[in-house]
Amino acid sequence: MLMYMSNSPQETPSTPLHSVSVAGVVVREDGRVLTIKRADNGTWEPPGGVLELSESPEDGVRREVYEETGIKVQVDRLTGVYKNTARGIVALVFRCHAEGGQEQLSAESTAVEWLTPDEVTSRMREVFAVRVTDALDDVPHVRSHDGRKVIASA
Repeated sequence: MLMYMSNSPQETPSTPLHSVSVAGVVVREDGRVLTIKRADNGTWEPPGGVLELSESPEDGVRREVYEETGIKVQVDRLTGVYKNTARGIVALVFRCHAEGGQEQLSAESTAVEWLTPDEVTSRMREVFAVRVTDALDDVPHVRSHDGRKVIASA
């Protein structure tokens, strides 16, 4: 189901609404990356979730990473913007570093692990692994995907 919004109540709806999510790629000094195994579908992903209306993207990343892993983070920089064309979700991904806390499970995670980049690419779906590998680069990336595969840019 697509939702639409317009500038005036009398206008015909024409602009699709998008959901905005945030994720944190938390990189340790040894190069390992903080990941979770999601409780709802069993997939490995960087911690993250839906950005709340009242919070900044950076605050959302800090909240989501802490809620899902128990790790407190400092947000370093935006590393990518990812559009799920099938579901209308725009994900903002930030590189972070740990500032404290201790790994713990949550209602949203059945495992919390620090993975090597090779382990990330072997355990995660392509659309999530690319977010981690992009975060290890020095430049931000903008990509689209259909929920399963990254769509090649022109």
